[in-house]
Amino acid sequence: MLQVPFIRQNLDAVKERLAVKKFKQPELVDELIKWDDKRKQYQQEQEELLSKINAASKEIGQLMAKGQKEAAEQRKQEVAAYKTQLNPEKLNEAEKNIETILYLLPNLPSAQVPVGKTPDDNIVVKEGGQKPALYAGAAPHWDLTKKYNLIDFELGNKITGSGFPVYINKGAKLQRALIQYFLEYNTAAGYVEYMPPLMVNEASAYGTGQLPDKEGQMYHATADNFYLIPTAEVPVTNIYRDTISKESDLPIKMTAYTPCFRREAGSYGKDVRGLNRLHQFDKVEIVQLVNPANSYAILEEMVTHVEKLLQSLELPYRILKLCGGDMGFASALTYDFEVYSAAQEKWLEVSSVSNFESYQTNRMKARYKDSTGKTQLLHSLNGSSLALPRIVACLLENHQTENGINIPAALQPYFGAAQIA
Repeated sequence: MLQVPFIRQNLDAVKERLAVKKFKQPELVDELIKWDDKRKQYQQEQEELLSKINAASKEIGQLMAKGQKEAAEQRKQEVAAYKTQLNPEKLNEAEKNIETILYLLPNLPSAQVPVGKTPDDNIVVKEGGQKPALYAGAAPHWDLTKKYNLIDFELGNKITGSGFPVYINKGAKLQRALIQYFLEYNTAAGYVEYMPPLMVNEASAYGTGQLPDKEGQMYHATADNFYLIPTAEVPVTNIYRDTISKESDLPIKMTAYTPCFRREAGSYGKDVRGLNRLHQFDKVEIVQLVNPANSYAILEEMVTHVEKLLQSLELPYRILKLCGGDMGFASALTYDFEVYSAAQEKWLEVSSVSNFESYQTNRMKARYKDSTGKTQLLHSLNGSSLALPRIVACLLENHQTENGINIPAALQPYFGAAQIA
């Protein structure tokens, strides 16, 4: 969440950065300033009235001590008149409107963010790996999962609905192997593993910026007002909500595996067929809470961390720096990883790594004490390491042969075999 003093002091720059992000309600910035002016006015009026009440009350005591009851009574009437002028509702209204607007304003994009409106304007910063030359008759993953009895999409549709696949036999084992491999890869790099709840309360969803921005995209358990998590980022980052860390404990590195739930349906056709877009999927996440001075260096470290993980899976990949119009609500800078799907002949997003600066931590009041003893906001970062559905799709498609599907060497100890046949 942005801070009012910062917005006031950098009004033109804030509007310019919001324009880079293609924010559709720029008038909210002026609305915020208007309400903040009213808040200051109401607060000053309240303080002046309270000052008069306090002074008069003190004088009443002195007059009573001197036996000047008539004068004291007159001052009491004046105090009563002052109290009728107190109007805390006006101040509360102003403060509530300010808070509402602040929750509606997205994070400002970093100066590094490219200008652009759509994914076509994202910048490819690096490519790696080799696109495979598939044999004649190579199939997309939705056919491979049926051929090798790995995933039953129709059964998931029967049990729940579309976008809820059932993993079977070696398909389930491959999921488990990937999750274990990703977690051990992350913990070896110093991330502490957590197993968080799969539902969060409203405060947690507001803390990381899912509310109010993505309210319609989350599954909502209305009886208890809980939300099924769209990513492990939400519960894991909120571990440090309303806390003050020691500077010596930074950076705080966390990782977690969770199922993720997203209501977004997307479009129809190949783009959402098979594992391309699901309502429930598995993902391993990495989160860091860091000293603001180091956050962009740590962002690059996290990008390298995810890149090496993709390299170990022997998949062709590319890294994109997202343009302003394609960025997430809470992000200041985001790198997306895409893996090439050989059978579909298209790039599929498998990870986003983002720096949120102090946007989330200001909402959550996640802070640390610096070397001078002053309390400061942390910076938060997170990334997918990795999201499984499209990784599985690309593993099946890119590593398929006429005799089976080869398992990358790094994954074989976890899967227990070199091939799915």
